[in-house]
Amino acid sequence: MSRLDGKVAIITGAAQGIGLGIARVFAEAGATTILSDINAAQGEAAVRGMEPQGGSVLFVSADVTQENEVRALVGKAIDTFGRLDIVVNNAGICTVKSAEQSTVEEWDEVMAVNVRSIFLTTKFAVPPMRKNGGGSLLNVASVSSFVGQQNTPAYCASKGAVLMLTKSLALDYGPDNIRVNCICPGITDTPMLRSHVRHAPDPDAHLQQRLRRVPMGQMLYPDDMGRAAAFLCSDDAKGITGASLVVDGGYISCAEFFPAG
Repeated sequence: MSRLDGKVAIITGAAQGIGLGIARVFAEAGATTILSDINAAQGEAAVRGMEPQGGSVLFVSADVTQENEVRALVGKAIDTFGRLDIVVNNAGICTVKSAEQSTVEEWDEVMAVNVRSIFLTTKFAVPPMRKNGGGSLLNVASVSSFVGQQNTPAYCASKGAVLMLTKSLALDYGPDNIRVNCICPGITDTPMLRSHVRHAPDPDAHLQQRLRRVPMGQMLYPDDMGRAAAFLCSDDAKGITGASLVVDGGYISCAEFFPAG
């Protein structure tokens, strides 16, 4: 029996990057996996690339900052599969600008995608989970939930909020047997990371400089986050809620650069 057999899961921001890695691992682990993203063409292509897997896969287009679209996303899961067991809140964006360079609209967009979306999925996913006798909400936070990074104040603020929102929701829904946790990825090879480092004068050198702070000395990959997510959403983690699992190769444990080579 696979780790997520019989589970129905929604994964937001699943057309690429960490979300797609989580979706791949969930499907391989036997979950019925609903990928959701604002990019419909990319999301449909992702589903085609996953087939066949251990569990059924489906793409549903949704803007998770919009209440009506999140309501419809959860409704689609219930109407199609009759239940909802897991929601992975992975949708996220990052603006590389200082506070004084950022517009109010850019700040609000980061907060809407990275934080408001979790409020909305929780609002609509909890009732069917409660009806099922429990479930799991997993939020994708970041090492930036704990430490700052340059020129990303909105992103860091949003990921700090995700960490504390996770703890608060765990308290509220523990009595319903709904567990709420977060994973905190470190340097992971995703389109968002590549876009971020392109702002440096020498992107490759900048990335290698960052990797020298990682005790394990290597980048992580979306499927690494998928395996961590599958554990936290499985019955193997039935006693874990309100927790933050840092998956970063030791990055935020380090206060010095390691020598090259």
